[in-house]
Amino acid sequence: MGWLFLALAIVLELSGTVSMKLSDSFSRWVPSVLMFVFYGASFTCLNFALGYMKVSTVYAIWSGIGIVLISLVGGFVFQEKLSLPSILWIGMIVIGVIGLNMSGKGG
Repeated sequence: MGWLFLALAIVLELSGTVSMKLSDSFSRWVPSVLMFVFYGASFTCLNFALGYMKVSTVYAIWSGIGIVLISLVGGFVFQEKLSLPSILWIGMIVIGVIGLNMSGKGG
């Protein structure tokens, strides 16, 4: 059940971040309101996930996958370019999340 809450938290956080971009610095009210709704729901699901899993695992996965997904959305949807060093550092984050979970100390 913890993994389900974590997956929902990730999808909702991604939706909140996309809404933030679409809000155009709060100049568009619908995406601005949606941003708060999505982030509130994301943190709620994150809180429920913490009832089943360790905080280090939950937060590392939530933030790491969120970074990867929003980078992909930024590139494909908003045509934002990532430099090679940025891609490599994002890769390091992914490796860190995997390492944390494999170490047994984080999960």
